[in-house]
Amino acid sequence: MSDTPATDPAASGGRIAVVTGASSGLGEAIARLLGQKGWHCVLVARREDRLRTLAEELGGEVEVCDVSDREAVEAMAAGVLERHPAIHLLVNSAGIPARGTFLTVDPELIRRVMDVNYLGGVWCTRALLPGLRWAAASGDRRAHVVNIISVGGTVAFAPSGAYASSKHAQLAFSRSLAYALRGTGISVHSVMPGFVETEGFPQKGVLKSRLLGRFVIQPPRVAEAVVGAVEKDKREITVPWFPYRPISVVQVLAPGLIARFAGMSDYRSGSV
Repeated sequence: MSDTPATDPAASGGRIAVVTGASSGLGEAIARLLGQKGWHCVLVARREDRLRTLAEELGGEVEVCDVSDREAVEAMAAGVLERHPAIHLLVNSAGIPARGTFLTVDPELIRRVMDVNYLGGVWCTRALLPGLRWAAASGDRRAHVVNIISVGGTVAFAPSGAYASSKHAQLAFSRSLAYALRGTGISVHSVMPGFVETEGFPQKGVLKSRLLGRFVIQPPRVAEAVVGAVEKDKREITVPWFPYRPISVVQVLAPGLIARFAGMSDYRSGSV
């Protein structure tokens, strides 16, 4: 399901951004900031009512789509490209949690989290690539793909093993895509937030560790990192840098130490 533009995209200087997971959390915050910066946003998610409320506020467009459904993504992209042949920015922000170890988490959730967090970005990027190529070839601007990954993409956090694995896969996809698109005028950015407080990820209410709870951030901070990555053409950003970037480095150099740290951290009983 799609809408015609609520405002003329020419008023935004022709800058078209497609944001997935835009009905709440990081996607919503990113869309809001892009709207404030003058981007014309196409908002993609499953919850139509929330998308419409945000679209009315931003003067954007609505695309109701489950990004894990490849056929639905291709239909969504066809509609978007018909209206906007050039796509200047794709933000792959759709994601779901999967708290629990691989020994306890529901097997269907393991499949679902991979389909949404990893494959959803793959399907959206492939489907919208013609628009990104058009934008990169038709002006003095670059086109951009931003993948909202997670520090979980660099650190194996056992209490959310399936989620971390989906984010490891997403980071590998993002890095591989950056290499594949070299020289095309399309930049690929990996934004890796630490714990962020959102509706789907209520970190302060579920984390046992008070120490980790001190580093929980809010969605607008991640949105600022996304805009900064695009404006400054930064390939990878960890937000906040401390303590997450040093932890990612230690994961590579001393994985046993991180494993012990993760073993001392967990989610509160009953959180899913």
